[in-house]
Amino acid sequence: MFEFKKTSHQQKRRIVFRIWVAGIFALVCFGALLGRLWYLQVDRYEGLAARANQNRIAVVPIPPRRGEIVDRRGVVLARNYRDYTLDVVPAQVANMKKMLDDLGQLVYISPLDRRRFKQRMGQTGRYAHVILRNNLNDTEAAWFSSHAFEFPGVSLRARWVREYPQGTSAAHVLGYVGRISESDLTKLDDEGRAGNYRGTDVIGKKGIEKTWESSLHGRTGLEEVEVTAAGRPVRVLHSVDPVPGSNLVLSLDIGLQKVAEKLFEGRRGALVAIDPKTGDVLAFVSSPSFDPNLFIDGIDVENWRRLNDSPDHPLVDRALYGTYPIGSTYKPFVALAALQLGKRSATQIIPDPGYFEFAGQKYRNAAGEVFGPTDMHHALVVSSDTYFFSLGPIIGVDALHDFTKQFGFGQLTGIDLDGERRGVLPSTEWKRHEFKKPSQQHWYTGESISVAVGQGYNAFTILQLAQATAVLANDGVYMKPHLVSLVENPQTGKSRATVTKPSYTIALKPENLKVVKDALIDVVRYGTARRAFIGAKYQAAGKTGTAQLYSLKGAKYHSRSVNERLRDHALFMAYAPADNPRIAVALIVENGGWGASVAAPIARQVFDYWLSPDRKVNENYVTLPASLKADLPHPAQSGSASATSDDLPDVIGPPDVRPEEDPTDPALPGVGRGPDASLTLTDSHNAESP
Repeated sequence: MFEFKKTSHQQKRRIVFRIWVAGIFALVCFGALLGRLWYLQVDRYEGLAARANQNRIAVVPIPPRRGEIVDRRGVVLARNYRDYTLDVVPAQVANMKKMLDDLGQLVYISPLDRRRFKQRMGQTGRYAHVILRNNLNDTEAAWFSSHAFEFPGVSLRARWVREYPQGTSAAHVLGYVGRISESDLTKLDDEGRAGNYRGTDVIGKKGIEKTWESSLHGRTGLEEVEVTAAGRPVRVLHSVDPVPGSNLVLSLDIGLQKVAEKLFEGRRGALVAIDPKTGDVLAFVSSPSFDPNLFIDGIDVENWRRLNDSPDHPLVDRALYGTYPIGSTYKPFVALAALQLGKRSATQIIPDPGYFEFAGQKYRNAAGEVFGPTDMHHALVVSSDTYFFSLGPIIGVDALHDFTKQFGFGQLTGIDLDGERRGVLPSTEWKRHEFKKPSQQHWYTGESISVAVGQGYNAFTILQLAQATAVLANDGVYMKPHLVSLVENPQTGKSRATVTKPSYTIALKPENLKVVKDALIDVVRYGTARRAFIGAKYQAAGKTGTAQLYSLKGAKYHSRSVNERLRDHALFMAYAPADNPRIAVALIVENGGWGASVAAPIARQVFDYWLSPDRKVNENYVTLPASLKADLPHPAQSGSASATSDDLPDVIGPPDVRPEEDPTDPALPGVGRGPDASLTLTDSHNAESP
């Protein structure tokens, strides 16, 4: 009995001990829980609350609407429209082939769409959105939306899409937009602008689209959206509306642009028309052209090969990037330099026996023409090479360089397009830097002779020639050439002008200007351009030019015996009306033949359109008057034997002494590097092989 009581008492003590241990353990655990709760709710509240908000709030960027581009009359050149796309996240698709086959039964997916999709997948990450199909109509979009649950990883998205309604017209001016590449992202990040492009797929790649990208793009908006753990949106907590990009009003006139482009059909060349008083670029033609709509979502292989492999190089902006010897169109500026620098008076008579002789070499007029006693006026009207050959040594290459660069030759004009080339305005310093061999660095007097007639080392863009013509027409007042004339705020409607005042004014004596301008008028009245302007209702002033592509080495030029792509370039520079210029034009027809019979009639048609009082309703005017049709031969016929003496090219006749031959005799008067070494679309002016 006693033993039983003792055992019972011990059990009670054990139970009580266990209760105390369990209680203490519970209190410790509860204390730890309270401590953790205090730590999370008080000490770590701010950080954890922010993380919680991030888990339930998604920030969705809203891309802005890109600004529109219109011409000077409001004709739309680049616009936007709403488009639906099917996007795929490859990482969320288990069987890509099966998904494409099943989806193709619901929404049409062409073989081209599939090829582009596979190409884009190879260029992006597995978790990126890749466009499978664009331009879905409303019916297709609604049909997919009702079956979207069957296709995980595939989503429907609305976006703004760029469109160029004028097609190939003014394509080199407008450029195009394209998908943002890795190099674009790197550049944006370096400039601190990457945040403004979240949610945006495209960026300006060429032309106005590129140079005015910051204005056209606008400012990206955002939405703070509350989402579930599965990522489904619940509600919008906060939003910032996107700011659309600025609209651009170009100085370009699309009617004039199309007239000029029509006149270049089937030809390679360039034309630039400028308003001398304002610097407005009225037309900017590079022929052949291309359709910028091909590049918006990435150009396909077939079209890319067609454009890139074409021997006519349609993607090259000839007006901005091509550099050419400009032949006799350079003579008015050489004449003005001689007058301004006091090297020769306008009335001084120079004998023209058909050649200019220097150090035993004869430099002949085109086709051996003989003009007899010639003053400056007559030399410009008949385009006497002999007269201007003789000016080369008198003026000197450095003085000519310093004078003509004021008109924009060999200088970047600063036009609002990317890719402008400086060209070559030769000087003794330029030659020292351009050539490596000491024997090639010396400037020879004979090289000044060829430079004075627009050949030799001279290599200018058509934009530079047009700008120089505009400055001459504007009496030396230099207005910066520009394509965007107004930048318009789409929210306020206010606009600002881009160019409002002259860059500078060249100090030219009025009497010297009158000599040159009167001669340019008579070039059109009685000289080499007279046939092109028969019956014109205005008085124009201009100068023809023909630039050779290779040295004749003393031989006679026969165009029919020369490969078509080696024939002379036809050039023309002019402005009208002569007494109050409203338009200045420079143009080149590559391998066209004579400037008088090929290039001048094109300028005539451009002037006719622009100076016509009814041009607003006559934008399709491209029919040539019967009196001019004979002056526009087909490229294969240009430079034919039937050309008159007024149409003969301004070529250099004697054998050339070329820098590649390392002339070491300083008395040897070589003509310098012949124009054959100055390729049209490539920079051949390198230090080793000029």
